[in-house]
Amino acid sequence: MNFVFISPQFPPHFYLFVQALREQGFRVLGLGDAPYDSLRPELRESLTEYFYTPNLTDTDAMVRAVGYFTWKHGLIHRIESLNESWLAVEATLREHFNIPGLRPPDIARLRSKYGMAVVFRAADIPHPLCEKAVDAPQVKAFARRAGYPIVIKPDVGAGAARTFKLSSDAEVDAAIIQPLADAVVQNFIKGHILTYDGFVDARGRVVFAISHQYLDGIMEVVNEARDSAFWTLRELPPELEAIGRKTLAALGLRERWFHLEFFRGEDGRFLVLEANLRPPGATMTDTMNYACDADVYRLWARMLTGEDMDGIRLEAHFHAAHITRRHHHRNYQLSREQLLERLGGNLLLHGPTPPAYRVNLGDEMYLVRYAKLDDLHQAISWAHAQVR
Repeated sequence: MNFVFISPQFPPHFYLFVQALREQGFRVLGLGDAPYDSLRPELRESLTEYFYTPNLTDTDAMVRAVGYFTWKHGLIHRIESLNESWLAVEATLREHFNIPGLRPPDIARLRSKYGMAVVFRAADIPHPLCEKAVDAPQVKAFARRAGYPIVIKPDVGAGAARTFKLSSDAEVDAAIIQPLADAVVQNFIKGHILTYDGFVDARGRVVFAISHQYLDGIMEVVNEARDSAFWTLRELPPELEAIGRKTLAALGLRERWFHLEFFRGEDGRFLVLEANLRPPGATMTDTMNYACDADVYRLWARMLTGEDMDGIRLEAHFHAAHITRRHHHRNYQLSREQLLERLGGNLLLHGPTPPAYRVNLGDEMYLVRYAKLDDLHQAISWAHAQVR
């Protein structure tokens, strides 16, 4: 089977998906915006061929590249990027070459936050109020119905770029000087963010799922330059699994990764925040592996071959966490060397955060795992404690 993988070199760990596909017998054809010589050796060894396209948003160039692959290697069976940035591109290519998977109308409906809200509302899934944000009068009218604070964010996109919380009419007037384009407004929900992450098979059945909890919301981490952390849960809360599966059914996903974000409000109820049609970001696929002593990259590739996955049962034996620290304006109680010594054998990986992630995830990262959640929380405290 010919598998076109868009941007196999970024994020850096995505070479593991390509390796897994090659091991399962796929012919992996890379299409990326980095020169071939810059690819890591493991990736070059796993790719049958690589086509360098400097601008992955140039639809004509992408069509020509996939056309070349078709001419040389035959029918293309799959096109994926597993990356938020290229979901629309891969959908356009699927439609052009009649390849199974999500098409542009699906992306427009399921990637847009407003489109998601329509799906959630139709399926009677609890979610924050949401409508298109146009201008200050309309946003203030929304706030009168929903109550302050409110959150304005891009209708399409991941992370917290151009996302901010407003708490009064005066703040709305100060923030919205001119009409907004492609934005939504939601009521602010106070609570913890938990995820439902994994992938479904060709019939939409969950093959693997796990939950991560965030120390803080990404909006607060970015806008306030906070240190952050996220960690896996050893057990899925039953209420989260129930609403997660209901959300997947409403989305109608097939043979696809998912990354669903939920608020657990102060009353304990779960509300779906948004759905992402891709693997969870940052190092979350690695924390999955470390939590379960598994290899989700290979498990996903096995599923794509049509292997029956009914007997697959992965259990989380650990809480695996990604802890971040920032270099600027910080005076930590523990130096890097002291922290590494304190973490000891629980440390799995340490190093600088890739530059593209530093706004969201700080300047350096520590991957750790602990059997007990209290011990993990202690490790996060060690990493983040500052001299007063």
